[in-house]
Amino acid sequence: MDVNPQIAAQAIQEGLQRYPAMSSFGPRLVCRPVFGGVTFLLEYDTAPPGNVPDAWEFQNAVVKAYKRRAAGE
Repeated sequence: MDVNPQIAAQAIQEGLQRYPAMSSFGPRLVCRPVFGGVTFLLEYDTAPPGNVPDAWEFQNAVVKAYKRRAAGE
């Protein structure tokens, strides 16, 4: 499964509205195979430090926005 780059960009922008500090890390949405399926996750140009409290919430917001938008296609 490939990530639609237009939908991914929209989902990332939606997530950045809630977590603007994450923009400095260069997030991008990717799809990786796991067991018998796939998972969506964020990769970064620069990894956020481990003490960034919003990193997990930002990823969840982006993935949920992507899935919602992709289902509406």
